[in-house]
Amino acid sequence: MSDLSEQIRPEIDFEALFGALPALFLVLDPEFRIVAVNDAYLDATMTRRAEIVGRDIFAVFPDNPDDPAATGVANLRASLERAARTRRPDSMAVQKYDVARPDGGGFEERYWSPRNVPITDAQGRLAYLVHHVEDVTEFVLLQRQGVRHTAELEEWAGQMQAVILRRSQELHEANRLLRAANDAKNDFLSRVSHELRTPLNAILGFSELLSLSVPEPEHHDWSTMILKAGRHLLVLLDDVLDISRIEGGHLTLEAEAVPVGPLIDEALALIRPIADAAGVHLTPPPRLPADLCVSADRHRLRQVLINLLSNAVKYNHPTGTASVSVGRRPDGILRIRVVDTGRGIPPEAVGRLFTPFERLDAARAGFEGTGLGLALSRHLTLGMGGTLEVSSIPGRGSTFRIDLPVTTGSAREAQVVNAASLEPRTYAAPRTVLYVEDVAENLRLVEQMLARRPSVTLIGAMLAVTGLDLARAHHPDLILLDLHLPDMPGEALLELLRADPVTRDIPVVVLSADATQHHIDALHACGVAAYLTKPIAMRDLLDTLDTLLAAPAAAEPSIAV
Repeated sequence: MSDLSEQIRPEIDFEALFGALPALFLVLDPEFRIVAVNDAYLDATMTRRAEIVGRDIFAVFPDNPDDPAATGVANLRASLERAARTRRPDSMAVQKYDVARPDGGGFEERYWSPRNVPITDAQGRLAYLVHHVEDVTEFVLLQRQGVRHTAELEEWAGQMQAVILRRSQELHEANRLLRAANDAKNDFLSRVSHELRTPLNAILGFSELLSLSVPEPEHHDWSTMILKAGRHLLVLLDDVLDISRIEGGHLTLEAEAVPVGPLIDEALALIRPIADAAGVHLTPPPRLPADLCVSADRHRLRQVLINLLSNAVKYNHPTGTASVSVGRRPDGILRIRVVDTGRGIPPEAVGRLFTPFERLDAARAGFEGTGLGLALSRHLTLGMGGTLEVSSIPGRGSTFRIDLPVTTGSAREAQVVNAASLEPRTYAAPRTVLYVEDVAENLRLVEQMLARRPSVTLIGAMLAVTGLDLARAHHPDLILLDLHLPDMPGEALLELLRADPVTRDIPVVVLSADATQHHIDALHACGVAAYLTKPIAMRDLLDTLDTLLAAPAAAEPSIAV
């Protein structure tokens, strides 16, 4: 494992940078809910961040009820809708939009020069709307009063224009720095993912082998503990990588008709051992119709349900309950509710609940985690065309609501886990597998895993050129390929294998610690038979081999270049 400290660059505090910008900025989601606001905007509007974040902008800033001619809300809504629809910035004329004084003190007359800028993701979908305003109240009032000091007014206007220009330039530079820092962060996370997955491959792989082979109960328990801790670390690593994918617009979701009942049953079954250990009772919903489906990504919806149920158990009390209920709204939306009887969430903290890395007081209370689960769950739900909301009463518990569209499409049959994968199996004919991998521990691990397939002979190569020579000489039935090789990239070796008539039809399975989606998609486009990310689960590896090698040699599929 390389020294990560040499790769870490000082990170910019994005929140502090945004909060300190002198211009007035408010960030909205596509539903016009406030998701971020800087200090200058709070000062200008006499509001507090905790009171407005997460709320609809028009609920926070209504029209002045004492001004029957007020048009601020209507004009702002029209501008935001234009910017959202056209994906182009929308500048507004000077607007009269009065601001409520704190503590019910009526409204203060204000004039603003607004500009609304849409922010889209990599697929062109609307992600945010940046609402940027200049407070021109003083300027308008001076004009109205017919100030005679024209020279002073012109000088003030010139200074204001200079300030606006300077702030615009500062904002442009800040945006450039933010984009550069975000790119550096995503690159860093990708490297960290690879560096951490490499040792995890050995930790989890050999722990799994030990748990299957040691006869002593105590030793078996030790290996199981190592395996559990390693898998927990892998989940945390996957969460960080998913957040990075979402922020970079690289997370791919595949919508399909997903049966709700079986998916909830599966999530409850996975959480039940944790709930039993914590003394929390799980209550499933009443039996649901078999054809009740929502439009969603099956894997990601399962991930969201497991996350919510895990939290419902983690933040509950012994003898508490965590329940799941399902209801259908008249508008064709299905609502899944996860309710717990736990600690609850203070009202002032609800607005921060879905912020990445925000753990409220969980760390002080001794709960493990990274603060990514709920942020990731909301992003995934929004990406599937749904919503994820919460209501909570401190001391009584919380209710999380997932709303997703009901669909009548045909449900794809869920993949059945092959429980016999880990059992020894002999193929109809001997098979040869070539593994090109420069880490000796990984070679040894795969060798031990393949011992459960005695018909398979494994040949190892620690250099790409050696692997190419062995592939030409032995013409193996399958090639396992690592991508980070010392003499050339694995992608280059794949090109050489595909270009050689002797090796072009040999199936290639990539075993790599690079879990970035764009890299996986690129390798599939090159014709690899499968892409398994390290740490490699023995069941996944053996299932892949069984699929590609169990058939008679004459029936093996060839892979077109």
